[in-house]
Amino acid sequence: MNVTELLSFTPETPGSSKRKQNEDNNTRLHNKKAKMQITDSTDPSNLEAEGEALDDASVKRMIFKFEKKTSRNQELRIKFPDNPEKFVESEVELNEVIQEMHVLATVPDYYSIMIDLNTIQTLLHLLNHDNTDISIAVVDLLQELTEVDTLNDNEDAAEGLIDALLEGQITALLIQNMERLDESVKEEADGVHNSLGIIENVIEFRPESSRDLAAQGLLKWLLQRIKLKAPFDSNKLYASEILAILLQDNDNTRSLLGDIDGIDVLLQQLNSYKKRDPDSSEEFECMENLFNSLCSSLMYTPNKERFMKGEGLQLMNLLLREKKQSRNSAIKVLDYAMTGPEGAELCQKFVDILGLRTIFPLFMKTPKVNKKGLTGGQLEEHIVSILSSIVKVGSSTQKQRVLNKFVENDHEKVERLLELHFKYLEKVRNCDKQIEREKRSLTADDVTDEKDDEFYMRRLDAGLFVLQLLDYVMIDISATGPSTIKSKIMRILNMRGESVKAVKGVMREYVSNIGETADEKFREKEQNKILGYLDQFQK
Repeated sequence: MNVTELLSFTPETPGSSKRKQNEDNNTRLHNKKAKMQITDSTDPSNLEAEGEALDDASVKRMIFKFEKKTSRNQELRIKFPDNPEKFVESEVELNEVIQEMHVLATVPDYYSIMIDLNTIQTLLHLLNHDNTDISIAVVDLLQELTEVDTLNDNEDAAEGLIDALLEGQITALLIQNMERLDESVKEEADGVHNSLGIIENVIEFRPESSRDLAAQGLLKWLLQRIKLKAPFDSNKLYASEILAILLQDNDNTRSLLGDIDGIDVLLQQLNSYKKRDPDSSEEFECMENLFNSLCSSLMYTPNKERFMKGEGLQLMNLLLREKKQSRNSAIKVLDYAMTGPEGAELCQKFVDILGLRTIFPLFMKTPKVNKKGLTGGQLEEHIVSILSSIVKVGSSTQKQRVLNKFVENDHEKVERLLELHFKYLEKVRNCDKQIEREKRSLTADDVTDEKDDEFYMRRLDAGLFVLQLLDYVMIDISATGPSTIKSKIMRILNMRGESVKAVKGVMREYVSNIGETADEKFREKEQNKILGYLDQFQK
């Protein structure tokens, strides 16, 4: 029987269970003793002081020693499955050599030796070791070996290591190990934390692997860990971070999230912040990760329907009313949910659930920012974006309710709309002046399409994006609302020495860039509608 066969073999004993951590109380006792017997001599920092300098030969000897200790331990466990006294010493020795191997994490040049000698596969097999002390020791080692700073020191060696880990199904093995760990025990909770660290390292070094990792059970495990009914801890925070990373720019993972009811899990977790604030900065960060995960998931259109069926709109509306720390992120979620033609039904539903009573006060006065989270400018952008989506509602009854908001209280919302228009118009003009100064120093060869795109993106970031949304709302309500709205707008423009010319320029530029990623039919329809509103606005 070779090493691989020994490692994959699990003896069948009466009363054995799937979650066989340490077999019985005697084994637990002996494992505790084993931990106590491991001395500072196993610290990798002492390796050279006690032995030889690290080179190819010494690394190979270390690896052969590891393979020998692994094989010996498995042989004894198979031979004496019910007598821990017979194999506990071999477990201590195996743990010691695993500790010694930490020194390899400081010299990634030797990773290739580990790969050539199939050491990575042996380590992965040990993740299923019956003694979780051994599996946790392996996790600690793998976490150090995959530290991104270390990987970046030798990318060729790092690529080989990551390939070996992924080929060995490391994600599935880590999940199996984490499922049997008891996080009420500090060492095992640390094992879960370091397991997530390995996953984060792999994703950071090879972002394209995230889709496969999610599909191998990681996404499901993260959701289960996040909804676990237990006091908040660092592992829940870490799980929320990994979830947010997985959902970035990946429709396949977003689709999978929806398929396994992940939208409902996120909503259920966020519901707990309806009446209370997070108890710590770490819990606040976890809450923000959950909100960000929800926003990412809503960029996949089918999840918008799941969000609506799960009464996500109602929850976000309640979060806005309660004025807790969750309010600002709820604004962001509403923006993601209601943006675009796919959000039209959600916009109508938002009006139906009396969301106008909640969003317009925020439009009139931007809410205070949290110490962490969205800035005032970001909040203002999301609120204006929500408003620009709402004014597009198709139902005549709902549209009238939106227009009535701009008329009530002597058109105070129109005044606020123009106040923001002038604010962002000034921002854009200042940016344009800066760009013009830069253009004067450019040669003809420097002025390329890429450079023009760069300037346009700078203008959008400087405030043009928000200005376009504001002016869209302006010409929409002028064309579809009572004449008093347009009269109020013109009066304020004249008082400020402005004319419709600035609005016209902003909207024509908007029309020329709108819907570049949308289908041609939608693009043409939207352009014609805006140009029609603009014609009426200029009359």
